Amino acid sequence: MPEPVSSIRNLGPAMDAACAKAGIASAEALREIGPDAAYQRLLLSGIRPHFIGYYVLVMGLQGRPWNDCKGDEKKALRVRFDAIKAEVAGRTDGVPAGIERFLDEIGVIAKK
Repeated sequence: MPEPVSSIRNLGPAMDAACAKAGIASAEALREIGPDAAYQRLLLSGIRPHFIGYYVLVMGLQGRPWNDCKGDEKKALRVRFDAIKAEVAGRTDGVPAGIERFLDEIGVIAKK
């Protein structure tokens, strides 16, 4: 039986639910995907970006306490977090914004 995401240090039931919504069904899947791709999937599934949530995930996957992230390491993680957010900002529902615009132009997307 697969281990739940919450079996990873620092992660609890809320992360189980968020990962399930993002299509990440187990701790093993989360470890395989890695923190950056997993966080991108979480954002695309609708969670709001939060730097602490990101680095808690990174620290947990390393088996470290969430508050172990400090100094230059924390600054480097902030750069990675900002890059993930920027990439996701140009997408909607997992579809690149340019494709969505084209689909709207040809009448595939319902008007809001």
